[in-house]
Amino acid sequence: MKDKNCVFCQKENQDFIIQNELAGAFWDLHPINPGHLLVIPKRHTVEYFSLTMPEIIAINELIKEAKVLLDQKYQPKGYNLLVNNGHYGGQSIMHCHVHLVPRYPDDGLFMPKKKD
Repeated sequence: MKDKNCVFCQKENQDFIIQNELAGAFWDLHPINPGHLLVIPKRHTVEYFSLTMPEIIAINELIKEAKVLLDQKYQPKGYNLLVNNGHYGGQSIMHCHVHLVPRYPDDGLFMPKKKD
């Protein structure tokens, strides 16, 4: 089911760079690093916690497939997977989405812990 007022529900199949039956991935319109992708369920649901197990599997499959694509295209040195749930969890678009953020040396984002 889609929500006619949801910007992510308006995505057409051609907007996805990769997809499967239950999920799709597309470039973030406001990337925090080159290669920043969003992976969403095709069914409208607000939070990660309301995903079905088949949707979780479909999203995870796309994350792994997207990593291969990003490794080839951008050669990042690491990744962050981010999911914000609810307004107080930092969610701004109320359609579940997983951020796949490539990380690069000195990218100015959160500082990784130094090795002892």
